[in-house]
Amino acid sequence: MRYLLSIVLVFTLTSCSSVKVNYDYDKAVDFSNYSTYNYYSDMQSGLNQLDERRLLRALDSTLKSRGYRLTEEPELFINIMSNEYRSAPRNNVGVGIGGGGRNVGGGISVGLPLGGSNLQRSIQFDLVDAQRDALVWKAVAESGLRDNASPSVREDKLRAIVKKVFSKFPPKVK
Repeated sequence: MRYLLSIVLVFTLTSCSSVKVNYDYDKAVDFSNYSTYNYYSDMQSGLNQLDERRLLRALDSTLKSRGYRLTEEPELFINIMSNEYRSAPRNNVGVGIGGGGRNVGGGISVGLPLGGSNLQRSIQFDLVDAQRDALVWKAVAESGLRDNASPSVREDKLRAIVKKVFSKFPPKVK
């Protein structure tokens, strides 16, 4: 029963707030030349310390599985920035009234938002060529955020964000 409940909970959380990702990269860069990375020492991610550690663990695991190594003198520096914001309600209903008679008529209608605004999180990943100090790859992920989520749900959510963001890294050369 507990297993079924956890599956339903994970499905509900992931279905309600999918991760949307936008990418950009320098087409002139040969990403096969990169094999090492590190994070900027003065990185201000905007995440709390616990979430930042969860995110970095997920990112390290993902990059390591693709053959990248964390080193003191990297070829790529990674910078992470995040922002929380409230999005406007997506659903609304229109209500109108009107009347008329004897060649005169009138009416009024208004749109009423349904539900409250949603708390969203935007996380930006910048990969910078360490030698040239030039941005070579960038991704921005947007997803729903629940402050009251358990640590395991938060870790799963951050892991899903990293997985989706880095599913297209390195970019395929055409």
